[in-house]
Amino acid sequence: MSTELFNQTIAQLADELASGKITSVELTQAVIARTQAVDERVKAFNSFDAADALAQAAASDARRTAGQALGPLDGIPIGIKDVIAVTGQPLTASSKMLANFVSPYDATVTQKLKKAGAVIWGRLNLDEFAMGSSTENSAFHTTRNPYNLDCVPGGSSGGSAAALAAGEAIATLGSDTGGSIRQPAALCNVVGLKPTYGLVSRFGLIAFASSLDQIGPFNRTVEDAAITLQAIAGYDENDSTSVKVEIPDYRAALKEKKGPWRIGIPKEYFGEGLDPEVAAAVEKAIEFYKSLGCEIKPVSLPHTEYGVGVYYIIATAECSSNLSRYDGIRYGHRSADAKDIVDLYYKSRAEGFGPEVKRRIILGTYVLSSGYYDAYYLRAQKVRTLIRQDFLNAYNEVDAIITPTTPTPAFKRGAKADPLAMYLCDVYTIGVNLAGLPGISVPCGFSSSGLPIGMQLIGQPFKEADLLAIAHAYDSKHDWSRKTPNL
Repeated sequence: MSTELFNQTIAQLADELASGKITSVELTQAVIARTQAVDERVKAFNSFDAADALAQAAASDARRTAGQALGPLDGIPIGIKDVIAVTGQPLTASSKMLANFVSPYDATVTQKLKKAGAVIWGRLNLDEFAMGSSTENSAFHTTRNPYNLDCVPGGSSGGSAAALAAGEAIATLGSDTGGSIRQPAALCNVVGLKPTYGLVSRFGLIAFASSLDQIGPFNRTVEDAAITLQAIAGYDENDSTSVKVEIPDYRAALKEKKGPWRIGIPKEYFGEGLDPEVAAAVEKAIEFYKSLGCEIKPVSLPHTEYGVGVYYIIATAECSSNLSRYDGIRYGHRSADAKDIVDLYYKSRAEGFGPEVKRRIILGTYVLSSGYYDAYYLRAQKVRTLIRQDFLNAYNEVDAIITPTTPTPAFKRGAKADPLAMYLCDVYTIGVNLAGLPGISVPCGFSSSGLPIGMQLIGQPFKEADLLAIAHAYDSKHDWSRKTPNL
């Protein structure tokens, strides 16, 4: 493992900052220098403000000198996906539609990180409006996988995963609508946590599909994920879908909750289309849990086969509704040569949105249209309920479920030009969003070609403390997530 500052964990760096061994300014300078050295190749960032980050770091050091440190995140540089609002910083969603938009306010998660003393660092690339699985749909540039620059980092939060893997941040935030945190985490060898729907506020997150979107962290270890989740979780009256639940001490739970656990293996996730090397790595992880005395039980999630279809009906319907606000009038791109109001709507959207966004808007408008609403959208919502019930039934017998995160390791850029092939990349992650459950991807090996492999653990609603403890039991005994790419 590299001992460079930019490759260390939050837990390590928090101790070094507390002891005075390093300063936040030194740490932030190391991250900025690393970003300047490698991001021309990785292309994880849409923008960053080094002077602002150093000013935040200096403020953190001043707090420490005065004995007023705010906790383990104080002075830690954290990158933010460019779909989460940060006051005075660009908020582009990697789209021409918002290419010149600057956020006038902070998202709730941004406010919480600032209250925890974190250094808010840069705007990270994504698939436009979070629609994609490879970060090839960004209007600005394609982010590369730090482990093989010819391969994709996953998506839509590809910039967030790649920046962390490459040492360009100590932690990052992303958003997950159908796997957009867990899938790139698996492809980039980092930990990615998608919390229970409603645990983390979505206020200040540019909406894609409002009943599916959830903000979550990327980290080097499960312990770091617990630290980051602690800072961003909790009820927010600005978010009507936020849920009032007690927030436990997630980091303490890693030590308190020892198992053994009952872990379910769904047969539907280990069939056709699963790469043999991915299957073998996940099987080894299952054997590890057996060695801890965990009870490994087969479970069935019989409606899994409908997940992709249900997801792309519901997600596109909600995207069609949410993106109707981009009309060329109030904010965002406005066409310069429109003849009348209808022409303004048409040309502003035609010029501002990319091909994948247009595809999903059209699909969503179709499934919501008169005569098709009952046949598609209403039926999809009914099947969504069945998918959620499958998971809840399984949790009568097990504490968590283990699956691969992705069917294959990272693929070459341009290899999945067919939209349907791209959509199937999320086949193992979509059900978690449809059911509103927490899921975490943890590194569990490498392919023969040196590409990372991740396993997914799926927990019960609002039982992130248990899920993190189960994940930590594996992560703390394996060093996969501590390996770094050769850049």
